[in-house]
Amino acid sequence: MEYNILITGGSGYLGGTLLSRLKNADLPKYHKLYALVRTASQAEAVTQYSAEPLSFSIYDEAAVRDSIVRNRINVVFSLVDAYSSRSQKSFIRALAELKKATGQDVHFIHTSGAKAFSNHAAAPTDRPLYDNDPSLYKLQKSQQVPFPALQQLVDANNEIIDLSEFLGVRSYIFCPCMVYGKGEGFGNTVSIQPVAIVRVAKATGRVQNLNRSDRSSWPVCHVTDNAMLYVAILRKILSSENPAHGRNGYYLASSGQVAWKDVYSSIAAALFKRGLVEDSGIHPADDVVLETMAAALSSPKYMVAPQLSGECSFTARRGLEIGWKPVFPPEHILDVLDEEVELILSNDVDKA
Repeated sequence: MEYNILITGGSGYLGGTLLSRLKNADLPKYHKLYALVRTASQAEAVTQYSAEPLSFSIYDEAAVRDSIVRNRINVVFSLVDAYSSRSQKSFIRALAELKKATGQDVHFIHTSGAKAFSNHAAAPTDRPLYDNDPSLYKLQKSQQVPFPALQQLVDANNEIIDLSEFLGVRSYIFCPCMVYGKGEGFGNTVSIQPVAIVRVAKATGRVQNLNRSDRSSWPVCHVTDNAMLYVAILRKILSSENPAHGRNGYYLASSGQVAWKDVYSSIAAALFKRGLVEDSGIHPADDVVLETMAAALSSPKYMVAPQLSGECSFTARRGLEIGWKPVFPPEHILDVLDEEVELILSNDVDKA
């Protein structure tokens, strides 16, 4: 079978690192690698990863269908817009059309997020929630989320699985967690979550804590380990080894959990050393400071906590089953947060 692969979001933090890692991944043979681009400079940049640039709007269903069918793209990595299924549905329909024309299996990898399995999304946190648990699809369908944006995140996962199964497309729900480390791509090299903590701390003069318990924790993953789980899924696809998909196709990239208080403490120490906060302590956030935090994040108040805190017991097993093995243990993030803060500041956090 001849495989043609498309990566969307290649100028981003995760997508750029994935492109970088694919180049030397020693994968089974495939025909062409495409990368979706928006500008001429991006088109030139992706060629360094042996990718052929494609330019079209992901929200133009006819353009999506034309590009997928004309280029016979049968593996799509979607690394844009986790909180919606609009463009994803266009890709899934296009892949289904290609499958009908060729009779070959087609694959859609959707990048979601661990927040969909957190307390903020009304997921259970009193026990490990394994990504290979066969009841995850049923759980996601039952979640009634108090935050509209996070309900959209959960709904997107469900809608992608439902449409893919209906049309015979193999879908995979890839869930990044708190990803850290310098990205390896040509575009954005800075993570999202540590940026939010730094931005709020600079705005308030303190590192703020919105967690109710010192035991509150979250799964973490180095950006290169995250990229290598994408690669592991692709390796199984290219080898025709039928990796778990659809209702059983959730994949968490994480080496383990870290406590929020330890993350906050490391960032507070790094910012205090640079004279950017008034002390190296961690301070409980009240409703008054929450207004400042929301303004710093350009976010509604109700979405501040999901960006800076929470409980998530989501635990990686599926990737281990297909040969993925993270290099960096969870505590590694605490060792390098000073470097992470320096990277964020050097990239101008206030404009990130």
